[in-house]
Parts: sequence; structure tokens; C-alpha cells
Amino acid sequence: MAGKQMVANLIKQKKVVMISKTYCPFCTKAKNALANYKINPEEYEILEIEDRNDMDEIQNYMSEITGARSVPRVFIGGKFYGGGDEMMNMHRSKKLEPVLSNAGALL
Repeated sequence: MAGKQMVANLIKQKKVVMISKTYCPFCTKAKNALANYKINPEEYEILEIEDRNDMDEIQNYMSEITGARSVPRVFIGGKFYGGGDEMMNMHRSKKLEPVLSNAGALL
């Protein structure tokens, strides 16, 4: 239960949270999309889960709240926005910056 509670708290406390695995190409895609913006580092958390004992618990929690266990899972302002393809599509269609801005995530 510790992993689930920790992630729930992160999503509440930080403006941008990504559940990720370092070797995942879709996670890299999401990170690259978000790297185009000046996100306040104090409000941005990338949680790499592949070496965590509670990885399955975290992925099961992601399934509960987003409908899928896969990574990345990106939350902005406490709301789930998708994974790598969604972040890149939002960036390309100029929809990501207003979402980040409205969440108070930008410097």
C-alpha cells in the first residue's frame, strides 16, 4: 500500500507527475515532449519504477485510476493526460503549453 499512497500524494502535491521506466521508449517520448517547456523543477516529478519493490503495486494503482498499467502515465494538475503518444500529440498541436500553464507548472 505504501507505493499506491506515495503516488497518490505525489499526484496531489506536484503539478506534473510521470510514472516511468528508464528503458521505455514511450517514456522517453513523453519526457522529450515535456522538455520543450520551462517546467518548475520543484513541481515536476518523474518516478522511475523499474527497480522499486512496489512497482507492481504502482502499476496496479495506475490501472485503477487511468485504465491501464503501462508507462508512462502523465498527470498534470492532478489529472491524467496520457502517455508518450498523447504528450507528443499535445505538444505538436500546441495544446500542452496551455495545460501546463493552467496547472501552474511553468516558470
